[in-house]
Amino acid sequence: MNSADPHPSVKGCLEKFGLQHRVFQCEPEWADTAVFCEKYGFAPEITGNTIITASKADPIKFAASVILATTKLDVNKKICQLTGVKRASFANAEQTLELTGMQIGGVTPFGLPDIPLFIDALLMKASQLVLGGGNRTTKIILLPEELLKLPNAQVVEGLAMPR
Repeated sequence: MNSADPHPSVKGCLEKFGLQHRVFQCEPEWADTAVFCEKYGFAPEITGNTIITASKADPIKFAASVILATTKLDVNKKICQLTGVKRASFANAEQTLELTGMQIGGVTPFGLPDIPLFIDALLMKASQLVLGGGNRTTKIILLPEELLKLPNAQVVEGLAMPR
């Protein structure tokens, strides 16, 4: 694998589920969403963030959520409701790396372990999506409908709120 390839688990997932996509290379220091959009000219309205959340109580319940960069995840109400927990928060960088094998700035819904995958309904209206490639050097560009080919994918109304 070279740095221009998506993470191996991401590449395998894209192939396994037949997702139509293209790979976009980026500089690792420009991988974070706001900087990426500014440097490469992508609109935040078509750029998605994949966020891993974790319940506060043991055993920890993880979930992945895909939302638009123009929104913020409703962790306190919606994620708790969807996962059936009293309290949840964003997984920290160590938890995220251990669970997914991916670094913050490259986390993506492709190649995740068997955890719930929530997709904000607003994201499904985008003309195309730019998502992480599982690392900080690639992004995956595809149509939102392609996400529905992923196991555990569930479109959720009100998963995220406008910023």
